[in-house]
Amino acid sequence: MSVVRALYAKPWIWSFVAAIGVWLVTIAFTGGSSAGGLAQAALTFAAFSIIVGIGQMFVITLGPGNVDLSIPATMTLAGTVALKIMDTNDSLILVGILVALAIGLAIGVINYGLIKLLRIPPIIATLSSSFIIQSAAISYNRGIRIKPPAALAEFTTATTLGIPNLAYFALLVSAVAWVALEKGIYGRWVSAVGQNMRAARMAGVPVDGVRAGTYLVCAVLASLAGLLLSCFSGGAALNMGAEYLLTSIAVVVIGGTAVAGGFANIPGIWGASLFLFLVVSMLNTYGASAGIRLLLTGVIIIAVIIAASRSPRA
Repeated sequence: MSVVRALYAKPWIWSFVAAIGVWLVTIAFTGGSSAGGLAQAALTFAAFSIIVGIGQMFVITLGPGNVDLSIPATMTLAGTVALKIMDTNDSLILVGILVALAIGLAIGVINYGLIKLLRIPPIIATLSSSFIIQSAAISYNRGIRIKPPAALAEFTTATTLGIPNLAYFALLVSAVAWVALEKGIYGRWVSAVGQNMRAARMAGVPVDGVRAGTYLVCAVLASLAGLLLSCFSGGAALNMGAEYLLTSIAVVVIGGTAVAGGFANIPGIWGASLFLFLVVSMLNTYGASAGIRLLLTGVIIIAVIIAASRSPRA
């Protein structure tokens, strides 16, 4: 019972409970025939939400008003430019990855530059930069679907020991983020800034450096997710990151991270990402119309958030 109480006290547990419940309902409807395939698909598609969600999580942890709305445009630009530079050539994969990382770093600098130097609220700054970034992607892409190198396409669509490679990559990103958050001084600084920026500054925390670094991390992870998504889907497209605008925020909130800042939750990102994919899959399996899918998805998400909010932070 003590174990159950300990789990109940953790806000992230409810996203996993909801994900497992939705998975069971879905496979019950299909007679269990789709259990393995559904789990594999969930791990594959959730990987993208996990990667961008972790970046968004760090930004939101900085405190109220901090959110990055440039994630979809960053994904599009990074995927488009990197794939065009690689030009389906396996020998240029490393160059393409470095280009994607450089794009993420540049966008992170631009975003925080707008926030700090021009004193623009983060939500406005990142929304404004997203229009510029998306315009650059449109100009560079010119409506052509750019294909990935064969090796990258194979990596993103293959499995190892029955688990998608993308899930392994998302796990690696999660592990690094968890170490930084729980064991490193950077994570303590982020939490301190989110809890009370003025107190953190008085305590000697380099507030501006921490905030700048966090927006850089978010943009870099969005760039990596964009590159992986473009390789997985067979090419870069101008609208490929659109769904991750709200998804990157939803997985953070559903996963138990405090919207008010100061408390981040990496395990919850996994549960929330799996949950969101499985909800849509379940409703599609039952043949629900688009309107019903949106309505029920919203109701279920609200129920999970209410359940999580009743658990003390742990």
